[in-house]
Amino acid sequence: MAKTKTTFFCQNCGSQYSKWQGQCTSCKEWNTIAEEVIQKAEKVTWEVGEAKKAVSSRSRVAKPLKISEINSSAEARMNTQNGELNRVLGGGLVPGSLTLLGGEPGIGKSTLMLQIALQLPYKTLYVSGEESATQIKMRAERIHPDSENCYILTETKTQNIFRNIAEMEPDIVVIDSIQTLHTDYIESSAGSISQIRETTTELIKFAKETATPVILIGHITKDGNIAGPKILEHMVDTVLQFEGDRNHIYRILRANKNRFGSTNELGIYEMQGSGLREVANPSEILISKNEEDLSGTAIASTLEGMRPLMIEIQALVSTAVYGTPQRSATGYNAKRLNMILAVLEKRAGFKLGAKDVFLNVTGGISVDDPAIDLAVVAAVLSSNVDIAIDKRMCFAAEIGLAGEVRPVTRVDQRILEAEKLGFETIIISKYCKLPKETYGIQIVKVAKVHDVVKHLFA
Repeated sequence: MAKTKTTFFCQNCGSQYSKWQGQCTSCKEWNTIAEEVIQKAEKVTWEVGEAKKAVSSRSRVAKPLKISEINSSAEARMNTQNGELNRVLGGGLVPGSLTLLGGEPGIGKSTLMLQIALQLPYKTLYVSGEESATQIKMRAERIHPDSENCYILTETKTQNIFRNIAEMEPDIVVIDSIQTLHTDYIESSAGSISQIRETTTELIKFAKETATPVILIGHITKDGNIAGPKILEHMVDTVLQFEGDRNHIYRILRANKNRFGSTNELGIYEMQGSGLREVANPSEILISKNEEDLSGTAIASTLEGMRPLMIEIQALVSTAVYGTPQRSATGYNAKRLNMILAVLEKRAGFKLGAKDVFLNVTGGISVDDPAIDLAVVAAVLSSNVDIAIDKRMCFAAEIGLAGEVRPVTRVDQRILEAEKLGFETIIISKYCKLPKETYGIQIVKVAKVHDVVKHLFA
């Protein structure tokens, strides 16, 4: 007879308690602690062919090795046939790795994973606990109607999933989603803290012992964190975040954790009726193709992770109708906008205290790179004096409280991106240290906000 144990878990952060209490001492949330019954039973192993046969860890005894004796040969990654995902992962899927993908409901997580599963040249098992096989088929016909390597399994019990895995021996497994799985070894409902932890442990054991990469889709809470215990993010090898506004067509894929690559890369997708399209050059999409010269528009060179982007900054300055002027920013920090307006008022002599200022970053993206400060200044001043800025000019510098134009990091990458997109002039800080190479773009260095005004509106 299996031994039964009752434990209390916080459904918000996953903290464990021996008895019930009203408030969780870890996350300070009230009425989130629930009782879960844990039953410890004898676990069975799986066999996936002779080459991938699961071996009990008790039969092997690990021995310490000198670091010089460890084989450091790089293991070949598996190409996902998706350039943006490969970039974020660091070159592709690592055999035996566990990847967790989280995001808002309806953002496109299942669409992205199904699209990749249909395009992979490897035998892929797509396990869905949220949709029926008919629903998945309808989406597949819209995305990629013909695929011979993708198998669909609608199941939530891990024991049945592993039996199917043993029969078909897939190269890649996709789980949609981890919150819907449950195991017989835990007597609690699917999605509970103990079920998520136990099912993830079983999948990790399977991935490591069979060298099969597993991709998990995870839900998020109202705070934007991945649902379940925080230890879930520690257990997996890679944590990906799928971001974007459902009112806009662009989606951004980031890596919050990556044991096999950098976390500074990001992938950009465009949501279409036929699925998610990779955006290889997002700068051309984020910049409008308007042929007219309009005031209040400036182009900024920014970095999203390791990727340089050219984005369009729009500003509108008008006389305040009411006594208190309005300050509104979309995609940009409103407090930083107020700071820049104060610098223009104090250091450059522009009287903006009685005017409404509206700022917008086009494309529906949010940017916190201080290098777009100079473009914000140029857009605001352009709208204030109603003089258009040359569309072949861009900006990359930070503004300080003293009105100085400060240098930014990796300015050479920003210059090369501007040159590649056909810009003729880029304005940067006078104190930027550039490598000794020749650029095909005019570089204008300024030290103060006054110098920017003189250069733009001389």
